[in-house]
Amino acid sequence: MSPTSIPLLRHESPDAIVAFREGRPIAAGAFLAAAADLGRSLPAARHVLNVCRDRYQFTVGLAACLMTGRISLLPSTHTPEVIRRLVDFAPDVLCLTDEPDCNLSLPRHLFRRAPQAVSRSWDVPHIPADQIAAIVFTSGSTGLPLPYAKTWGKLARCIRDGAPRLGVFGGEPLTLVGTVPAQHMYGFESTVLLALQSGGAFAAERPFYPVDITAAIAGLPRPRALVSTPLHLRALLAAGLTIPALDLIVSATAPLTAELATEIERESGAPVLEIYGSTETGQIATRRTAGSRAWQLWPDVRLTARDGQVFAHGGHVEQSTPLCDLIEILDDRSFHLLGRTADLVNVAGKRSSLAYLTAQLIAIPGVVDGAFFVPVSDPAAAADVIRVAAAVVAPELGAAQLMAQLRQRIDPAFLPRPLLLVDALPRNATGKLPQLALQTLAARRAANSGAP
Repeated sequence: MSPTSIPLLRHESPDAIVAFREGRPIAAGAFLAAAADLGRSLPAARHVLNVCRDRYQFTVGLAACLMTGRISLLPSTHTPEVIRRLVDFAPDVLCLTDEPDCNLSLPRHLFRRAPQAVSRSWDVPHIPADQIAAIVFTSGSTGLPLPYAKTWGKLARCIRDGAPRLGVFGGEPLTLVGTVPAQHMYGFESTVLLALQSGGAFAAERPFYPVDITAAIAGLPRPRALVSTPLHLRALLAAGLTIPALDLIVSATAPLTAELATEIERESGAPVLEIYGSTETGQIATRRTAGSRAWQLWPDVRLTARDGQVFAHGGHVEQSTPLCDLIEILDDRSFHLLGRTADLVNVAGKRSSLAYLTAQLIAIPGVVDGAFFVPVSDPAAAADVIRVAAAVVAPELGAAQLMAQLRQRIDPAFLPRPLLLVDALPRNATGKLPQLALQTLAARRAANSGAP
């Protein structure tokens, strides 16, 4: 029988460590006291857009909302259009920020660091399992963002069911350092909620550059884990820095190759586990990419194929949800991921995937980063004419050299038109590359060059 309420955190005493800021520990008692103080000071709004960059302050804000029955809104971006849509969705929305110069067009409440006073009594709040804790939004990469309500019970169950796969339960609690923001579903689950629901701790900082990542790791006690993305892991290897000892590395947001997973395991000495999930479902499977192609599902989560599509249901998944991927179901517990449905392209009767083409591009020696994408259609072209383009960061290579290498790796039908040489790709905070951002990049380059 499912519990009717679930504790906000599972630390055993007010002295247990819930977070680290600049290497200094923050106790669970101080965390709860800060959350209670913030909850009392928040204006009377039911919906809160929590944009705090400091992961600890974000988590205090989340706890304050849970303790006072408020709902945290977690969109993937904060563009003016997204903010306008949030106001339409929740007219009372309040922006909680830790940046005095925040310029979002919303009523704002500035998070101010409170003294780390600990409550005299150790009374961990229990949150109703059916309380809506957050409303997350799809990334909008292929359409308009859509809201998905997440109850506290289902969020907590996702962590309880998945944490043993990461080796978190049953041993000493992990300390987590994340290169992804707390507002993104992956960072939300794998740093904030994982720490709260396993008795672990997290670093308040979000390091981005390799030197900052290694410094953040070194400043935390073991056992410790790095929660990251293929983009950050690739950069970490390329930097040639010594990676401080780790006990676990977790990766998500983009496909992780077996080659990269194997190399990062060799350099770090830690197992690399890849997580599969989505904004809609949350995390539902994991695999050790260096040694297995098959994904293992969370307990009680099942996949069902019908009408040419695969649906996830059961366990912590709020409702039967279609997956935007091509999946081969192996049995009740495992599956192979073949690619994204929207990732497939058909050029002159030949089929490939953008992920495969991108993997071939990135494998070229001298390529730092790159991606294939489908550009905006030329109005003068026939309606059934599809072509692909690519953007690439390769400081030492020219377009002719890259095209020569691509001819050795992919069918000529998929050679990019155009091939854009850029200084950096327009990735978002989690390393993702929305198709719209790439299309905009191509359109601007074409307009500046006078190309059709």
